[in-house]
Amino acid sequence: MADIVITIAAALALGLIAHELRIPPLVGFLAAGFLLHVFGFTAFAGLQQVSDIGVVLLLFTIGLKFDLRSLLQPEAHGTAALHMITVVLLGAGTIGAAAAIGIVSVGGGLGTLALLGFALSFSSTVLVVKVLEDRSDDGSYYGQIAIAILVLQDLAAVAFITIAGEEPPSPWAFALVLIVPVVWVLRRLLDRVGRGELLVLFGVVMALGPGYVAFESVGIHGDLGALVLGLLFSTHPRAVEMSKSLFSVKELFLVGFFVVIGLQAVPTWSDLLMALALCVVLLPFNFASFYLMGRLFGLRNRTSVRTSLALSNFSEFALIVVAVGVDHGLFEGNWLTITALAVALGMIGSSLANAYSLQIVAKLDAILPDENESRLRANDRPLDTGDAEVVVLGMGRIGRGAYERFVERGDRSVIGIDNDHTVIEALHADEFTVLEGDATDHEFWHRLVVGGSAHTVVLAMALHDSNTFALEQLRIAGFPGTIAAVVQRPDQAEHFARAGVHAVINIYSGSGAAVADAAIDSHEDDCRK
Repeated sequence: MADIVITIAAALALGLIAHELRIPPLVGFLAAGFLLHVFGFTAFAGLQQVSDIGVVLLLFTIGLKFDLRSLLQPEAHGTAALHMITVVLLGAGTIGAAAAIGIVSVGGGLGTLALLGFALSFSSTVLVVKVLEDRSDDGSYYGQIAIAILVLQDLAAVAFITIAGEEPPSPWAFALVLIVPVVWVLRRLLDRVGRGELLVLFGVVMALGPGYVAFESVGIHGDLGALVLGLLFSTHPRAVEMSKSLFSVKELFLVGFFVVIGLQAVPTWSDLLMALALCVVLLPFNFASFYLMGRLFGLRNRTSVRTSLALSNFSEFALIVVAVGVDHGLFEGNWLTITALAVALGMIGSSLANAYSLQIVAKLDAILPDENESRLRANDRPLDTGDAEVVVLGMGRIGRGAYERFVERGDRSVIGIDNDHTVIEALHADEFTVLEGDATDHEFWHRLVVGGSAHTVVLAMALHDSNTFALEQLRIAGFPGTIAAVVQRPDQAEHFARAGVHAVINIYSGSGAAVADAAIDSHEDDCRK
């Protein structure tokens, strides 16, 4: 019990320090694993199972919110294929060069080098999805592209693990098609499941039962089963609600995943040097590769850069692929340590970079060559709000309430903006006028102000940083109208008040209707002046 308490306390302490430094807490969880290892601790009994459950729940929730149509987009499957080929070649070359000068021993030929390059060609599903969720970007256009690439990479990794296994999948694997009618029945059951703990329990059982266990029992990696079950439930009206109910449980179990990554490394200096070499060579290449391929397939600079920042890391699947190679005697056991170090260092670097993604994107966007708008993908072209007089940014519960109140008070030229395609589709079905757009897009703000008809903007996005960025763009563009904003904390309200926002409503003391009323009253006061 003492080991459990010390491990949890260390994760909490380092996570708090990371939070105070304004970097993702998962960096603290990784650091906790390294620190515990330095003091001689090992993973307590059951920690690996906790970590595995966290990954299973993560993949299940990815499936719940994922749009399968994203896999058909060339910017997803084309990028995934070309990137994997180039990274395998570069990874194999880097490792071969290191072996030639004596930094590391490989003990195999070109096939071994290619396998190591293959292991390092994946991005971390756990890290990327967590970063996207923390920014509420998992439903955005660039977020869906990133997740589609991750899904394709994970399928490649699972296929390799299955093929390389000592035993092929059971003939009973074909019986997995029966999951489709079983899920049809389970979807009917979900209609009758209440909220709270029952919905959470239902989701956990689905992920671990017909998801993980069913696939594992026939010799197919259970993580794939969890993803498939999520996809089969994704079209259910309560899919997003179930995903949200599982959020806290999944986050708690994923703490174990990051701590385990840190606890796995028993490095020598040469191991650390090789891991650093892989990070220094491959991660910048990953970024450049994803960016260039994004542009090749018709994405804007900002979309390409944000996708690249999210995906520039090494995957937890690399550890599994390398472990398979070690078990088959393809290369020496220290490669598991080197890979664990590279994965951990890559996660730390990627987390830090993504913590400042808006600033990085803005700086790069200013120096990168302009796009030819006619060659951009339809989903990535800048938006024009037309003659809308009221613009609501963020169409969640509060934004929707604000939109409805504006309409109730007689202002018909209202338009909503959101970056989540599932939200957009649901609102379109309810006959809302909504566009899918990125509130951190400079071109979007330019078009909004140039239109000249918008007199009120409501900042109702989930993240304060996004609302702050939007406010800055409105000020830079000289927007003369009324600005209202939603906040979650008193210090955020004070910040917006000092910045001159006309109406500020705390989400816990107001509502969408309240923020709309405040914005309307403020605008009317300005007009009287």
